[in-house]
Amino acid sequence: MIARILALSIQARWFVVFLTAIVAAYGAYELTRLPLDALPDITNKQVMINFAAPSFGPEDVEKRITFPIENALAGLAGVESTRSFSRNGYGQVTANFREDSNLYFMRQQVAERLAQAKPNLPPGVEPELGPVSTGLGEIFMYTVEYANPEAKGATVRDGEPG
Repeated sequence: MIARILALSIQARWFVVFLTAIVAAYGAYELTRLPLDALPDITNKQVMINFAAPSFGPEDVEKRITFPIENALAGLAGVESTRSFSRNGYGQVTANFREDSNLYFMRQQVAERLAQAKPNLPPGVEPELGPVSTGLGEIFMYTVEYANPEAKGATVRDGEPG
């Protein structure tokens, strides 16, 4: 069987070359459409809730604000886990959702639960939903660029930037 395929390939070598070129051109075309990312986002879907309470210490923030918000999110469909931290005058609650969840629907659900929890929070505390992002979206990327890239007229001195 292999001998017949090889013999046919040798007899119709220009057809094989043409077919190979077609497949290579199609592959190159698909390569240009391939969505590549330098840093693939492997984090889960999440909704962050941030709040400020300047007059509260970490323990009061935890007891009076963070805990009621976490309780409001408990039992929400699609929530895999919640995590939080409380600091002096600031706190954050993050709800992690299943990968197949619709993020915008989940944000709506969290906003509705926050509205229900609001009467249990101290006066003046306004919890807000964080931006639509993932854990990777919180990483800042930066570049360093020189004001004088060709370094024309620059002098080099030991111990100084140049």
